[in-house]
Amino acid sequence: MECIKTKIKNLATKYSMELKDKISDRELEMRNDDKSHYLIYQVLGIPPTEGDLIDLYQNKGRFLYKYAGSFLEEATILCFKEKFCDCKPKVKIHNSIAAKPKTFEIDCLLDKNAYEIKWRDATTDGDHITKEHTRVKAIRANGFKPIRIMFYYPNREQAIKIQEILRDLYVGLGGEYYSGDEAWLYVQNTTGINLKNILVTIAKEQEKQ
Repeated sequence: MECIKTKIKNLATKYSMELKDKISDRELEMRNDDKSHYLIYQVLGIPPTEGDLIDLYQNKGRFLYKYAGSFLEEATILCFKEKFCDCKPKVKIHNSIAAKPKTFEIDCLLDKNAYEIKWRDATTDGDHITKEHTRVKAIRANGFKPIRIMFYYPNREQAIKIQEILRDLYVGLGGEYYSGDEAWLYVQNTTGINLKNILVTIAKEQEKQ
């Protein structure tokens, strides 16, 4: 267990350093940004100093969400690889349902189980949802069982409704859908590794630094 904890901790360090570098680079870029759009902010009652912070944290947020998702996905795959040496990450399959895209990527393939791993999904975009429906059907058409693992459930009503539709889709196609606490528990029961406990420990260690 200590071995997998070390691997995940090293992974967290790698992502943390890359995230800090990205944010630092973007902060430097933003110093020379055209800020003429602040006029509209002011018209809407947002002063320039607050507009600066809004733009800065919007950029930081984009990087953070991207890196948080990639880190948790890779940490989860590490747990599966620790338990199952024959699991295959990042497997591409042919899309036999629609013309575009030509292929879909399975985050982690274990025998016939095709895992889609998400840290959270708060999307309400119609095109994204259509693509997700096509992806799940393509996985089934290729002879695999679609299984969605999503660790954090969205907060907004519309995003929640979309996740409920996706859950019905997975189940309706003979797949499985796990979110929130049941997602953490599924990974633990399947791999024997308490991923959430490891992450809580790493987070506490970070606080002490």
